[in-house]
Amino acid sequence: MVRRRQKDPPMTGKAADTDLITPSIVPQVRRPRLFRTAPSHSLDQPLSADRRTRCTRARPCGHNGRVSEPIQPSELDDLVVRMTGVGVRRTGNDLLADLDWTVELDERWVVLGPNGAGKTTLLRLAAAELHPTSGTVDLLGDRIGKVNIFDLRPRIGFTSAAIAQRVPGEERVVDVVVSAGYAVVGRWREEYDALDTDRARELLTALGIPHLAERTFGTLSEGERKRTLIARSLMTDPEMLLLDEPAAGLDLGGREDLVARLSELALDPEAPAMVLVTHHVEEIPPGFTHALLLRDGRAVASGLVDDVVTSDNLSKTFDQDLLLERSGDRFFARRR
Repeated sequence: MVRRRQKDPPMTGKAADTDLITPSIVPQVRRPRLFRTAPSHSLDQPLSADRRTRCTRARPCGHNGRVSEPIQPSELDDLVVRMTGVGVRRTGNDLLADLDWTVELDERWVVLGPNGAGKTTLLRLAAAELHPTSGTVDLLGDRIGKVNIFDLRPRIGFTSAAIAQRVPGEERVVDVVVSAGYAVVGRWREEYDALDTDRARELLTALGIPHLAERTFGTLSEGERKRTLIARSLMTDPEMLLLDEPAAGLDLGGREDLVARLSELALDPEAPAMVLVTHHVEEIPPGFTHALLLRDGRAVASGLVDDVVTSDNLSKTFDQDLLLERSGDRFFARRR
């Protein structure tokens, strides 16, 4: 049985998948649901004493050698992401600048913006893959630069096009999902308990693709690959789920099916906090509660989705005169 916890001895075998590393936690009582247990850090379960100690201990930041101020535990009890004055600068260009953003435990965020707005950079910060050039980033109660990111990353589910490119074409779909327990892409010599394989098949069923379990990844359509990777990111009940343009490249039917399944996921009260990056308002699943609009690395608007996703804000974000229309709980935009 695969059990990845912070105090486990180091795993052997293939190198870790740094883009998508999630822990495998097998509970005693299994249920046929997307999420088997509530997130370990919940609103009615404050940070444990040892987690509080780590949060409040001031240590040198690994990326710049400076000592940061201690984080007060009460400040992070309800937050999975807190970015304060964050900037990311590369080769003289600001990918993000002076960004303040928080995500709470029960929130589902959509991040919208044109190409080059900084959306993927933001998501990589939230996935503990980047250090900010300036400002501070707190994830799941720990500050980037004061925590071992290899302890932090296993608590975050992350899926993107970069992951799909690294999956071997001959890999069985069920193995793509179950291998998240070892944080590898491509099953090698890892051994898995039947409970783990059953869990992977449950997720494939929940995402509507149980019939693909024995197929190889290289034979799947784009939509089938997207759903397989979402199942992989959910394999081990992450505390935060990050989705980078999950509907990119899908046809109309594939997009609508994926939006419906993400909506079901968003409405699940046991689901973790979610952040979805997209270019299109049509891809916002019902059940998403908040929105962040980015342009040129800066926030245009941030807050409740109904307040932020408006014609005026979208026009500023995309530098077009846009008209936003709404049908039920779906959004549609076009140029005036």
